[in-house]
Amino acid sequence: MNLDAALDRVAESLSGSIAGRVGRRWPLAPLTTYRLGGPAALYVEPAGAHDLELLGAALCAVGLEAGAVPVLPLGRGSNLVVSDDGIPGVVIRLGARAAWIEPWAPRGPGDPEEAPPGVTAGAATALPQLANWAARRGLGGMEFAVAIPGSVGGGLRMNAGAYGREIAECVAGVRVFSLDRLVVEERSRTELGFAYRKSNLSEHDLVVDADFLLARGDTAAIRKRMNEYRRHRASTQPGAAQNAGSVFRNPSGDSAGRLIEAAGLKGHRQGGAAVSSLHANFFVAGPGARAQDVRDLVEHVHAAVHAASGVDLEPEIRFVGAFKQQDPA
Repeated sequence: MNLDAALDRVAESLSGSIAGRVGRRWPLAPLTTYRLGGPAALYVEPAGAHDLELLGAALCAVGLEAGAVPVLPLGRGSNLVVSDDGIPGVVIRLGARAAWIEPWAPRGPGDPEEAPPGVTAGAATALPQLANWAARRGLGGMEFAVAIPGSVGGGLRMNAGAYGREIAECVAGVRVFSLDRLVVEERSRTELGFAYRKSNLSEHDLVVDADFLLARGDTAAIRKRMNEYRRHRASTQPGAAQNAGSVFRNPSGDSAGRLIEAAGLKGHRQGGAAVSSLHANFFVAGPGARAQDVRDLVEHVHAAVHAASGVDLEPEIRFVGAFKQQDPA
């Protein structure tokens, strides 16, 4: 069975049986912060656990385990560049019903009254929303998340961080739906393989929700830190422009932005994409930009920084779908 036929079977199986949305050739550009790229061959927006089970069963029936059906989990699309040709497989994005927050309660034995303070949040919850929810209740530890435009699920997948903190420091446990095994699995922080801007969550692991352990603190002090992060972000990052946040990971002991600026690349342009004049590690898309322009700019900057400093920068944003390789200069 070819891929197109397999996707037809999955779409037919899910249409009318799940509470969420299913669509062929679904536009993805509006679902990413770059607002670039082509459609998903098949888009599925599960509304809950039952939808996930039906989706997993439909995918396994057409050869998910053998790699016959490529799968891409999509959060808020804040660190993603989708190819102009789109995604040939299945894009899965949890809908609004997966955006929720409630006080954390221990799932094992023990007195809930003696448990440390915390929060449980659905995978589609925006990280700034989570930070604000905690702040209103005098809970500290998530202030840094106010500066991250991603979701809980995406933030866990890439171990998102800012201002010297990262999600790995506050997460206690995660519920993951395995598309391979068709079950929800509990995974502790130590089982997630966290490292700088990465985890061991695969494309077949769909985050359902997560527990975060926080600390009681002074609400005014927590708010003050969050306001400082907001002001710093507004003054140093091109928030209003189409971008995907930091493009490259900071190398040990240095800053990717400093290296890019030192190579004389601030403001450098490839097609409709340019290195931000405000922060060199942010690349912005202007009118008429294509996803390929962003890819070409990333490759050019990578090569130029390596030539200037010998540092091999590692991209933090992800490119998905087919891109053309830039011709050597």
